Amino acid sequence: MKAQTIGYVRVSSQDQNPDRQLDGVETDRVFVDRASGGSADRPALEDMVGYAREGDSVVVHSMDRLARNLGDLRSIVSRLVGKGAKVSFLKEGLVFTGEDSPMSRFLLNVLGAVAEFERALIRERQMEGIALAKKRGVYKGRTKSLSPERAGELARRAAAGESRAKLAREFGVSRGTVYRYIKEKKQ
Repeated sequence: MKAQTIGYVRVSSQDQNPDRQLDGVETDRVFVDRASGGSADRPALEDMVGYAREGDSVVVHSMDRLARNLGDLRSIVSRLVGKGAKVSFLKEGLVFTGEDSPMSRFLLNVLGAVAEFERALIRERQMEGIALAKKRGVYKGRTKSLSPERAGELARRAAAGESRAKLAREFGVSRGTVYRYIKEKKQ
């Protein structure tokens, strides 16, 4: 079989454009996840790792697009090079083949740790901003998934014994949200 160039792209939200990450890069196949960097639920990543074969080249825009933290980064790169694939990070200009020098392994660790630290700083600043906005009374939080009428209907139907999973599908919310609305109505 012919070796392939496989692209992996992760964007944080549905409205972000994934095309810019691998713009101008020739690929045979691209796997795209639309998930937060902190999310462990990235089905396209798992599909890509399962798809990659010996001799393939996996191309990613940057380390922070591939992994959530340093441990995750090392694990994913290790899994791919263990299968005989090459992993390239365009932004950092790094390539990992499994026959890497101590310097390239060092750079993977250092740059991965910097990306993890940067994500932690962003999260910290976000929490500080939310706390300040709450103090000023301008933070409203996320809007409710359901109107009060729909939430009441959901709670009544759940109390009547309908399946939580069925209600979640019908109302277009997660099961956790169903349970949260039920709990709110009991209080």
